[in-house]
Amino acid sequence: MEQKLRTPDIKEKMAMALKQISSNKCFGGLQKVFEHDSAELNCKMRFAVYLPPKAETGKCPTLYWLSGLTCTEQNFISKSGYHQAASEHGLVVIAPDTSPRGCNIKGEDESWDFGTGAGFYVDATEDPWKTNYRMYSYVTEELPQLINASFPVDPQRMSIFGHSMGGHGALICALKNPGKYKSVSAFAPICNPVLCPWGKKAFTGYLGSDESKWKGYDHSYYFIATFITDHIRHHAKYLNV
Repeated sequence: MEQKLRTPDIKEKMAMALKQISSNKCFGGLQKVFEHDSAELNCKMRFAVYLPPKAETGKCPTLYWLSGLTCTEQNFISKSGYHQAASEHGLVVIAPDTSPRGCNIKGEDESWDFGTGAGFYVDATEDPWKTNYRMYSYVTEELPQLINASFPVDPQRMSIFGHSMGGHGALICALKNPGKYKSVSAFAPICNPVLCPWGKKAFTGYLGSDESKWKGYDHSYYFIATFITDHIRHHAKYLNV
């Protein structure tokens, strides 16, 4: 008798698309790094995910971290010391890279505050950046869909925080999507990027010279490590209800 092969559903296909780069035991959980092909950014992207011990027995809330200028997914997971608090509160913590990489765009690697490592969590509208530099859509849509399909998380319990450029990103993601995140916090965020050199340079390149189009988008890890437990405790209060 001929057997019919079941076609994987969309969630299974998304999970199958992940390539594990590393896995390390930490405070009873697992710190992993994965790579995948991003449809929004048209390149390969990496993100870190911490799975606390509670993830072995049930779905956990998710806390997204957005890093600052020049960072990759590695800075936060290796320097901030967040694992113990995340383990104790049962939080899955996601830390994506800060920009697309290797897109072969002229000028993307010429400076530290624009292009590679400096996506600013906006969707670029200007050539040649608009094809790849869509970090806002990646962080708010594509990545959560991938995480929800691939890991034991509760899609209804999600929060976000970040540092510097990533603090700006966290605030914008939360403010532009009321109800999407249970809570938001930021370490030394770039709160008014249209009035600082970094923001002016990035927004001119990604969004154009018309400053009216910038509105709505409005520092060491030792500092972050000092207060990271307080931030995680804050988010856990709203996620674990």
